[in-house]
Amino acid sequence: MTADGPWAIKAEGITKRYRLGVFDSNLRETISNSARGLARAAMGRKAPQGADEFWALRGVSFEIPPGQIVGIIGHNGAGKSTLLKILARITEPSEGTLQFLGKVGSLLEVGTGFHPELSGRDNVFLNGAVLGMSHRQVARQFDQIVEFAGVAQFIDTPVKRYSSGMYMRLAFAVAAHLESDILLVDEVLAVGDTEFQKKCLQRIAEMAHDGRTVVFVSHNLTAIQSLCERAILMEKGEVRADGPTRDVLQSYLNRDRTGPSSQCRWSGQDAPTNGALTLHAVRVEPADGDPLAPLDVTRPFRITVEYDRARAGVGMVAIRLIDATGILLFDIANPAASFEAGRHRESCVVPGDLLNAGEYRVTVTISDENDDHTELQDVIAFDLADSDRDRRGWYGKWEGVLRPSLAWTLDSLP
Repeated sequence: MTADGPWAIKAEGITKRYRLGVFDSNLRETISNSARGLARAAMGRKAPQGADEFWALRGVSFEIPPGQIVGIIGHNGAGKSTLLKILARITEPSEGTLQFLGKVGSLLEVGTGFHPELSGRDNVFLNGAVLGMSHRQVARQFDQIVEFAGVAQFIDTPVKRYSSGMYMRLAFAVAAHLESDILLVDEVLAVGDTEFQKKCLQRIAEMAHDGRTVVFVSHNLTAIQSLCERAILMEKGEVRADGPTRDVLQSYLNRDRTGPSSQCRWSGQDAPTNGALTLHAVRVEPADGDPLAPLDVTRPFRITVEYDRARAGVGMVAIRLIDATGILLFDIANPAASFEAGRHRESCVVPGDLLNAGEYRVTVTISDENDDHTELQDVIAFDLADSDRDRRGWYGKWEGVLRPSLAWTLDSLP
């Protein structure tokens, strides 16, 4: 349905319900079961006990203005792909209304419409027709499509002789040049190698800059952050968060964590202790600005430890930082110092522009001169988000453990 409005897409109360436990082996049984279902509904009878219901979407509502790139994130099974299929009108919602302003194109099933016996050239025109393009539209963009896919040498070869990468590159190239006002994209980063993924995402960004509306589903949070100004978090078929990408990503990362969080506090008998040393809190937070703001690779962050000492003496706090792959990045300790008995707080600041984006875990050890110590491994975990700074068109993850900001010089030589 198309309607006028200050939006490109408007969804109201979109719900999708599936019935489990009913298997239709052929078209005849599908029609028969559907007819019996209608008859039961007309007589006010309920479905059989084995036909449980599964709600893929529940009351999803949002509006997307023209020219905006919106990322949809969430775990597998959250309802992301179901929502895109409804937006693409591949399937109908059980309830709710959906309105568009403009022509809708989709990249949900890259390669749909390709025939293995036909050449790449023939499949470009065939796939273009499947995606709603006229022969003239395809002919006008044919050279751009072939150049984008990088298969000019093999364009007249049957695609059954293509490698899987060549096949998918050509399929994406056709879909990426679809002339539409609204583009729906599902996991485009599964296509091709790193360099081609970069080209795909640059192409999506170009389409959005041309005024097209883009709805982009991906598990690559770096790509979502780099491309999308707004994100929608799906969970169990419902919208859990909708807003600026950085805020929604932080909400997703917090929800996603099943292990330690970025801060822990203990009190009473729950506090880790060896009798002489008692740990009360460990937290990681930005060293400047809002303590609740997301941690960013460009900003310094502070690791704080709060603890009790039962007696005065010389003591030490040690911190080990480990990345998601298990690499120990550093094992540091404060200079040994004399402490009074009682509560103490110690902290250290890790500078910005040092570590790469990713997940990190902290192990804390507190000890005293009598070699009494309390240690908690992986006591907290936190994520450093990527920065939009100096991306230079790259939407993947920078390689390496460290990602320092170094001083560069440029001299023009004769």
